[in-house]
Amino acid sequence: MHERCPGCGLVFQREPGYYTGAMVLSYAIGVPVLALLSAGVLWLTRWPVEWALLGADAIFLGIAPQVFRYSRILWIHFDQAVDPAER
Repeated sequence: MHERCPGCGLVFQREPGYYTGAMVLSYAIGVPVLALLSAGVLWLTRWPVEWALLGADAIFLGIAPQVFRYSRILWIHFDQAVDPAER
């Protein structure tokens, strides 16, 4: 991740622990995504539920970095809406 926004110069790392809220958002985004993946794998393959969950987990591992990245973006936008950084 860049240290500053190339467009506006916003410093992304404001203080230690800043992205703890992003981890909560990542969990809130990841659970429904994993549930949909599990339902999709179960529907497409007709595997037993346990195998469908394992298959969905394997697929989710590939998209987990993107989920966390977008949760950080959402957290920055939320933080800037609630407590804008001084320029």
